[in-house]
Amino acid sequence: MPEHLPHRDDSIVNAETQHEHSDVNVRALIVFFVIFVVFGVVTHLVLLGMFKALARHERNRPTKPMTHVVRPEDATVPTEPRLQPFPTKMAATQTLPPYSDTPETDMLRMRQNEDRVLHTYGWVEKNKGIVHIPVEEAKKLALQRGLYGAPAAPPAPGVQP
Repeated sequence: MPEHLPHRDDSIVNAETQHEHSDVNVRALIVFFVIFVVFGVVTHLVLLGMFKALARHERNRPTKPMTHVVRPEDATVPTEPRLQPFPTKMAATQTLPPYSDTPETDMLRMRQNEDRVLHTYGWVEKNKGIVHIPVEEAKKLALQRGLYGAPAAPPAPGVQP
C-alpha cells in the first residue's frame, strides 16, 4: 500500500477551517499612517513659523546697555592689590612691566613656605610663647604622651619628656 494516495486539492474539505476575519485592517493602517505624516508635517511647519517670528522679534528689538555704569579705561586690569601680574600705567607714556611673580612662581613659593613650616622649628606667636615643630616630632610627642590611646613608648635614655 503506498504511503501517499493520489488526490486532488478540491477534494480535501475541512468544515472547521474558515477564513480569518480578524486580520489587520490595511485600510485603517494606511489612514493612520497618512494622518500621522500630515500631523508631523503640520507640527514642523508651525514650529518653523514660530522660530522665524521669534528670531525676527529678537533682531528688531532695540539693544539697550545692560548697565548704566560707565566702563573705566583700565577695566581689563583689576584694582590693587593685584593677585596676578598686570602691566601698570604710571603716566600717559610710561608703563611699568608686570611683577616678576607668575602663578607658577607663586605656587612654588607657597609650597616652599609650607614645607618650611611643616619641617622646621619656629615661632607662631613669640609674645604668647606659641611655637611650631616638625610634623614627625609632633607625632612622636603625641604618641609618647598617649594622646591617641596608643601605648606610650619608653623614652630613649637621656631624653626627658
